[in-house]
Amino acid sequence: MSETTTAGNNVPSDLEIAQRAVMKPIGEIAAAAGITPDALELYGPYKAKIDPAKLTVAAGAPVRAPGKVVLVSAMSPTPAGEGKSTTTVGLADSLARAGHSVMIALREPSLGPILGMKGGATGGGYSQVLPMDQINLHFTGDFHAITSANNALMALVDNHIFQGNELNIDPRRMTFKRVLDMNDRSLREVVIGLGGPAQGTPRQDGFDITVASEIMAVFCLATDLNDLRDRLGRITFGYTYDRRPVTVADLGVQGALTMLLKDAIKPNLVQTIAGTPALVHGGPFANIAHGCNSLIATQTARRLADIVITEAGFGADLGAEKYMDIKARMADVAPSAVVLVATVRALKMHGGVPKDLLKEPNVEALAAGVANLRRHIRNVEKFGITPVVAVNKFATDTAEELDWLLQWCAAEGVQAAVADVWGRGGGGDGGDELAAKVAAAIDAPHGFRHLYPLEMSVEDKIRTIVQEIYGADGVDFSVPALKRLAEIEKNGWSGMPVCMAKTQYSFTDDATRLGAPKGFTIHVRDLIPKTGAGFIVALTGAVMTMPGLPKVPAAMRMDVDDAGNPVGLF
Repeated sequence: MSETTTAGNNVPSDLEIAQRAVMKPIGEIAAAAGITPDALELYGPYKAKIDPAKLTVAAGAPVRAPGKVVLVSAMSPTPAGEGKSTTTVGLADSLARAGHSVMIALREPSLGPILGMKGGATGGGYSQVLPMDQINLHFTGDFHAITSANNALMALVDNHIFQGNELNIDPRRMTFKRVLDMNDRSLREVVIGLGGPAQGTPRQDGFDITVASEIMAVFCLATDLNDLRDRLGRITFGYTYDRRPVTVADLGVQGALTMLLKDAIKPNLVQTIAGTPALVHGGPFANIAHGCNSLIATQTARRLADIVITEAGFGADLGAEKYMDIKARMADVAPSAVVLVATVRALKMHGGVPKDLLKEPNVEALAAGVANLRRHIRNVEKFGITPVVAVNKFATDTAEELDWLLQWCAAEGVQAAVADVWGRGGGGDGGDELAAKVAAAIDAPHGFRHLYPLEMSVEDKIRTIVQEIYGADGVDFSVPALKRLAEIEKNGWSGMPVCMAKTQYSFTDDATRLGAPKGFTIHVRDLIPKTGAGFIVALTGAVMTMPGLPKVPAAMRMDVDDAGNPVGLF
């Protein structure tokens, strides 16, 4: 979330800043990054796809060592705003300004939250990736391709059942749903196949949002086209009448699904306001999925730059933990440095201040709220890396509050810097101090490690996460979840990592408990094996895999002008 402003003052909105920015032709951005024209597939003048298979090293040029990864995470999010994407972009611009070879790797925004309430994922102020409006609205069509592949699979499954059901699929035990890239609570539970025998086999079904789809996870964890096909084939979409899992490979349609994704799997190249190259590709949510951009984009960026700035969704308890324990297990992308984004406003909210009073100076509330940041700092250290704290500056922050927070960070033994990248980004000096501290952290020795071994039981992996990362006393498994644990063990899936589906607003599974609560239990209501992605999703509390829209959706203020330019898009 960025510090956007409303009409009636002199500060332009994010959209206005983006529309006034002068972009370079994407071919110039690509050439400066070492991408040859034959590896570039243009989608208009300012965005393109890269074919990693066609990236080459010029004759006589030295072989570049893979770039170092900087992971940007944050404290627990609040309606006050933290600005993780804004800080990611501003940090990259500042490192480039200091002479470093830098590339950004971000997730693509989902239309559901854009039209709902969360906003986009392109940064804010003068630290944005461009073209902001196109990235937030359809972009290069990747999410549509993923939605189509997901729904093609389910159409083929239901057709197989209708045409005789040679695989003996039990329609009552389907674990895969149709998807839509939209917040639509009405589609959480549906019944299909009504209308008589010619319309198919009636069964209970439902929709997830596209970013929660296993095909999205597979898309973001595949290393290349062949690995994508193999992972798609391993997806378990349901069970037979005698309780055996049925996969996409059993149905024989992994090739068709791969064909639908063959163009989408290529990373998307765009630029920041300052001209720093950025790969924006893939977009699983971190509260209901694993929350990281595509592995192909991260690895492509590492081939092209010395430093890759990437982010993980929501707070470090969700996105960063999943990056470390899922994405970094599956490829050589362990971070050399971690940045934790915090704001004075959000910390005061965790300290008990309501949103409408956050502009008032309140060091006492700040002191109460830093317990949340402390837990995130200590959690990152459990992975062998001491984070750098980025204090994303808002106009209402007082010098006293900022100084207090910096002194607190020093007392906690972590480096910290105030970053004014929203107002002084775009190649300005607002992130210079943060960039210097991050550059030093990249070169500092560290001993990266995962939180748990894969040999640990699924039950103990979950217990480790909830106790070590969330600070819970323990975990309570529902009866269906206990049955699923036994099923996972029986089918030989217990060696996979765990992907927790939990509210992003709290360390607990209750979104209203802010700060750093103690004395609570995490409630696991179900477990869903994602055998293609290679992890097991644990559904906790009341978290939904198909969100709903708020009472007044953001879409209510959106339109286009007479020239077709977006209006009201943040």
